[in-house]
Amino acid sequence: MANEELRPIIVKRIKKVAGGHHGGAWKIAYADFVTAMMAFFLLMWLLGSDAKGNLQGIAEYFKTPLKVAMAGGDGSGDSSSIIKGGGKDLSLREGQNRKGEVESPKKSYNLQAAEAALAKVDAERLKVLKEKIEAAIDSSPSLKQYRKQLLLDITTEGLRIQMVDEQNRPMFASAKADLQPYTREILHEIGRTLNDVPNRISLSGHTDAAPYGSGEKGYSNWELSADRANASRRELIYGGMDETKVLRVVGLSSSVLFDKNDPLNPINRRISIIVMNKKADLSASQDGGSIDVGNSGDVAINAKDKAGD
Repeated sequence: MANEELRPIIVKRIKKVAGGHHGGAWKIAYADFVTAMMAFFLLMWLLGSDAKGNLQGIAEYFKTPLKVAMAGGDGSGDSSSIIKGGGKDLSLREGQNRKGEVESPKKSYNLQAAEAALAKVDAERLKVLKEKIEAAIDSSPSLKQYRKQLLLDITTEGLRIQMVDEQNRPMFASAKADLQPYTREILHEIGRTLNDVPNRISLSGHTDAAPYGSGEKGYSNWELSADRANASRRELIYGGMDETKVLRVVGLSSSVLFDKNDPLNPINRRISIIVMNKKADLSASQDGGSIDVGNSGDVAINAKDKAGD
């Protein structure tokens, strides 16, 4: 009995491992193996294509993949394909052509025809403006009485609007640049209408051939015509015209007479407003252009000026 009390008690604990001997680690290894094999067979399939453009595209992609994907590169898209670097069907061994070997359709542009079309559109726009100004004058009782002093015509430079003097109805005060009240009213009406077209304008003042006999020393018909043109510019803007539409303001004195047979005719005293077409606008903007004369006597036209012709 005493020996049984001294006998040691042994307890055995068995550790159980879930999943068997190998656990689940083999699944990850197998997935990596399958992925690697798929990538390998895909690469072999791509390399099996004998199209040179395809091979160059693949090589370029693995060199700089982001560059090829975003902007293309050497060898990218050499084959006729919507996919950069490859043909329509990589399994085909024939029909994979480089873009350099396929003639691309050539596009030609007729510059003269395009310029002629633009000039036609410009001319139609100015013709509509002329009719609109004439209608505005005829519909206004205050302006209609000055209809004979407003001359509108289409010239090579664009729509020309001339305000001329009459013997008993001058547009300006005698020998001054002060506009008469009715002249201001006419200019205000014209100024509002000119905003309907994008064309810029040129203003020129004219006098008759009578010499300027009073005023400050050195003040002549040249200064008077320029002052009258500038005064007309201010009234056009005051009437609502955008001031950025004015490209040129000049005084021409009596150098360009309306009535060449009678230099003293009051009709020679006038303001000329030209709504310029595109060609006249370019010519005025470049101030006639410039030329370079070399030592050999050859004349080279400035590239910028040539482009504007």
